[in-house]
Amino acid sequence: MKSVCFYFTIHQPYRLKRYRFFDIGNDHYYYDDFADDEIITRLANNSYIPMADTLLDIIKRTNGGFKCSIAISGTAIEQLQMYVPEVIDKLRQLADTGCVEFLSGTYAHSLASLEDPEEFLREVKMHDDLIHNLFGKRPSVFANTELIYDDDIALLIKSMGFNTCLTEGAKHILGWKSPNYVYNAATAPDLNLLLTNDKLAEDISRNFNNPEWHEYPLTADKYVNWIASLPAEEQVVNLYLSMDTFGSFLPAHTGIFEFMKALPEFGRQSGVEFTTPSDVVAKLKPVGELSVPYPISDIDEARDVSAWKGNELQREALAKLYGVAERVSMCTDRRLKQDWEYLQSSDHFYYMSTKNLADGADHAAFSPYESPFAAFTNYMNVLADFLVRVEEQYPESIDNEELNSLLLTIRNQASEIEALKKENKSMKTNIMNSDELPVPVEVKEKVTVEEEKAPAKKTTKKATTKKPAEKKTTTKKSAKSAK
Repeated sequence: MKSVCFYFTIHQPYRLKRYRFFDIGNDHYYYDDFADDEIITRLANNSYIPMADTLLDIIKRTNGGFKCSIAISGTAIEQLQMYVPEVIDKLRQLADTGCVEFLSGTYAHSLASLEDPEEFLREVKMHDDLIHNLFGKRPSVFANTELIYDDDIALLIKSMGFNTCLTEGAKHILGWKSPNYVYNAATAPDLNLLLTNDKLAEDISRNFNNPEWHEYPLTADKYVNWIASLPAEEQVVNLYLSMDTFGSFLPAHTGIFEFMKALPEFGRQSGVEFTTPSDVVAKLKPVGELSVPYPISDIDEARDVSAWKGNELQREALAKLYGVAERVSMCTDRRLKQDWEYLQSSDHFYYMSTKNLADGADHAAFSPYESPFAAFTNYMNVLADFLVRVEEQYPESIDNEELNSLLLTIRNQASEIEALKKENKSMKTNIMNSDELPVPVEVKEKVTVEEEKAPAKKTTKKATTKKPAEKKTTTKKSAKSAK
């Protein structure tokens, strides 16, 4: 009997409004409520609600024979409670079936595990307390933000009492090994590791509605047969999928919900069960040790953490943010602590990525900004105001010279953007008035990544008076993926 674990993930960052230098010190509300409302409501109506109904229907029709897991961030729960509370009701119904396991994780879908161990531990406890209060059971299986994991993080996970962690089945870590086994952590032998099977997950998320795929169309019986045909000793397949996949990326008319409903029956016929990670580790023992010396994740081709820490913009923003973590943890201002959670969302740093090719296209597709540099500038404007508020509570916590340097950086960046816009506008006017061109040529008033990249590096370097000490993870060389 082969076990399949479905993990459906939900996280949604608070979207920042366009925050300018002249807002710093005047307006302390950073979020675009209209965008948040529109996005979370659309996702709920297209994906979360119909998928929850689909899972409830499957569980009912199989008399509890179908089981799965859900990973949802604390900030996503907050937004759902505010804008679409019926989704929380659906999640409670799923929890009440006893067939859905809710995973542990970071409250704000943050990068705290890479930047601040104490903040990481605090966030996980905060998240799990919320899950327990809402759904009646404390999580026992851990899944970090985007499955970020390494040997050092394993020690932190074990210190919190977890005996199972889900992470990425990265090829450059596994080598010749298969992800379809239970492993144990090299630095924490009592910590079970479950690894995702990207190939089979992407057959759903990327290829289900792809008519150019050589296996199109994907049917439930074909999919189950692939799993059943795996070597007999490979007994667990972990499928990690965003719940947005069902109904949003793959609209209802593609037949994705019918595909899911058909899986259990074909699984019963082929000796494939759909279960939870806790059930898997209760019956399967680790087959070997897995060492992960450098951080891995489930993002981008390299499956490392360069999606959030791959350039100076991202590292600068992270250093400034977590530089005040200790002071924020001591404060009692509820609004300040709430902003602290929202500013930690990994998505803010994802938008600052300057990668090219396929990875770059993925980053751009999800970003609300016209460029990574614009994402950095807007975030640093917000962060500068946040730091001013922290300084007001704890005047000794921030070096005034460092804060003034940050403000100067932002001011210079804003000036350079305005200068580039004026230059483009002047070029457009000259072209429109030129007799050499019979047809006016449109020139977009938009600063490209290439134009912005150089000024960003220059101003950031000039304004930084003291380079923060780099954490261990920033100095590691990422192993290249074989993928």
